Amino acid sequence: METSELFGISGLSAWYGTADPVIEDVALSIARGEVVGVIGMNGAGKTTLFKAIAGVLGTCRYEEARLDGQRVGLTDRAVKRRRIMVFSDERAFGNFTFLEYLSFVFRAYRTPLADCSRIVQGFGFERYVETPLRELSLGSRKKASLIAAFALSPDLLILDEPVNGLDFESTEYLYRLIRDYREHGSVLFSSHVLESVCLTCNRVLVLERTDGAGRIRKTFSGEEISPASIRSVLGHDEL
Repeated sequence: METSELFGISGLSAWYGTADPVIEDVALSIARGEVVGVIGMNGAGKTTLFKAIAGVLGTCRYEEARLDGQRVGLTDRAVKRRRIMVFSDERAFGNFTFLEYLSFVFRAYRTPLADCSRIVQGFGFERYVETPLRELSLGSRKKASLIAAFALSPDLLILDEPVNGLDFESTEYLYRLIRDYREHGSVLFSSHVLESVCLTCNRVLVLERTDGAGRIRKTFSGEEISPASIRSVLGHDEL
């Protein structure tokens, strides 16, 4: 049974300032209910790719972007409301408590505030909900962003290095959340941890810097996904 495409983009290049492209001529497609992982060495352009797709990087160009089979602009308001990105090191909103941040996110997306108590408990975050975000560790700030993103429940979750800073129990819980999210929407996430993509993804894209810019070198699907197969393409024992 063929699964319909939720989001797709082709000919995507992105850069900063007047520098050469960080990523060039990238094309990818994400089906409904699919978890797609992007893995690569530091400097391959994973964060730049995600910022461009999330519509928060103005210095990019692309041939075509699609949502539900319709051509769209990455910064279109209707598109923004159907995706959210969790950054690898979120330092914004430091003066907000978690509850204030959660309320802000839902107002920004014009969505009624959802009950996220189950996710809060899953991450063991109960004691931090009234703490200003600036006083939290990297891992706890990451949990705050992840809780808000999963509670918002958009069609497309974009997670940049989501396991960075998380303890073992929270990492295992995040893996379950990502796998379960297939019932609702799609997930695009990057990682340096091979286990992350091997345990959660339907497809894995290897992003590699060649000729000065990041490009998708290889795609793995289904049973092809394994640490050994990914390492064979990267040519490294560790990321």
